[in-house]
Amino acid sequence: MADIVFNQAKGKVAQLATLPAANDALIAVPIETTGIESDATLRDYDTLSALLAAANNEQTTMGRKTLASVTVTVDDTNDRVDVDCADPTWTAATGNAISAIVICYDPDTTAGTDADLVPLVKLDAAATPAGGDITYQVAAGGFYRAS
Repeated sequence: MADIVFNQAKGKVAQLATLPAANDALIAVPIETTGIESDATLRDYDTLSALLAAANNEQTTMGRKTLASVTVTVDDTNDRVDVDCADPTWTAATGNAISAIVICYDPDTTAGTDADLVPLVKLDAAATPAGGDITYQVAAGGFYRAS
């Protein structure tokens, strides 16, 4: 499950995860351990560009991943909505250690900049790339739950 939900995304994650636009996607962005800010500070950023302009560093050697098999499940029995995806894998990962993965909504994958990417959730994900594959195992209930 998400460790934090960005303030501007509260109430929107499930809607954006349905991928309502023609060329949109959810993007996983690995964030380096060095310089990462506290959750209290991170949750206030409204765009990925603002988050990266601060002390936070994207781990660019690993690169970003487009999330696959995104599902939004309305659970009437438990009165909640779960958002899930396939576990993203970074193949032959190298570079600096990471502490988090930020999942962003990209409203148009064919154009735009980081100023267009909306950070939705931050997942704690401590890993030190050493040339092997790194797979982030999404929680059994998904990466986001609204109840």
